[in-house]
Parts: sequence; C-alpha cells; structure tokens
Amino acid sequence: MTNAAQQPEQIAYQIDVQVDEEFAGLVDEGTLIDAVAEVLRLAGKTGVALTIAITDDDYVRQLNHDYLGVDAPTDVLSFGAQPDDEPTMPSLVVPAALTAELANYLGDLVIAYPYATQQAARYANSIAAELRLLAVHGTLHLLGYDHATPAAEAAMWAAQAAALARFGDQALAHRNHDA
Repeated sequence: MTNAAQQPEQIAYQIDVQVDEEFAGLVDEGTLIDAVAEVLRLAGKTGVALTIAITDDDYVRQLNHDYLGVDAPTDVLSFGAQPDDEPTMPSLVVPAALTAELANYLGDLVIAYPYATQQAARYANSIAAELRLLAVHGTLHLLGYDHATPAAEAAMWAAQAAALARFGDQALAHRNHDA
C-alpha cells in the first residue's frame, strides 16, 4: 500500500499544442507537453499556460519578418504574453477575471516543422528529440532566459540540459541555435 503523501505532487499546467493539418500524425504532442511541463516544474512555476503551434517554414518566416525584421525561416519563435518593461502600446482595460487569467499566460511558441526536420537530420537527432529541444528552448525564452552573452548562454544551456535529461536528450542542450 502506498502512502498518498509519498506520491509526487502533480502540478497542473495548461499547455495547448496546435499542429497544422499537414503535420498531424507526425508530431507527438504528449512529448512536447511533457518537455514544457518539465521546464516549468524545474523553474518552480505553477498554474501557468502557454501555446505551442507547429506550422510550416513560410508562416514562421513571415512572423520572423514581421516581428523581428529577419526575412528568413527559423526553428522556433517565442512570443511572451507578459508586458515588457517599456510598453510601446497603451494598456488595455480588461475585466479582473481576464486580467487574472492573462497573468498566468506565458505566451506562444511557434515551431517550423520542416526547419526542425532539417535540423534533426543535420544533427542526427530524431524529430521527437529536436521538437522537444525547440519546445524547451522556446519555453526558457518565455521565462526570461536568453543566450546573448556567454554567462546568459551558460545559464540557459544548463536549464535546457536539466529539462532534457528526463528524456535522455541533455547532450542536445549545448548546440548553437540557428536563426
């Protein structure tokens, strides 16, 4: 008989995975949810939500152009839902219930499936491992990590390795991420 106090606590996250129809059946949504949940658990986050969209290179290229000024596809883009320190748009007046819900929404990850499959082939990874890496990487960006300096990169790569260790993918964590 197992004591309920000995059971690991289940932390609820709302992780919505949306896969374009052309990639349906090619993506293991469960492993992406598990990878993101592991990042959130290790970061001590509870009750948060985010969305992962799996789409094509053209859509990601357009987003990259529109939001970052880079006219090229990339593997993953992270769009944080929380306001920056210096807002460029006026604040909206929203009902208190919606404000509370939005406060727990981290943002959106957009992953280019074809780009990810090319990277998986280049680095001799499975597509599942590559998608887990991209989901972990993007989630860390939503949590405020970056790789702009050597110290920041070391912290981010350590967090990636810790999250990916659960899946045996920790060696993938130290790869440079292409733009």
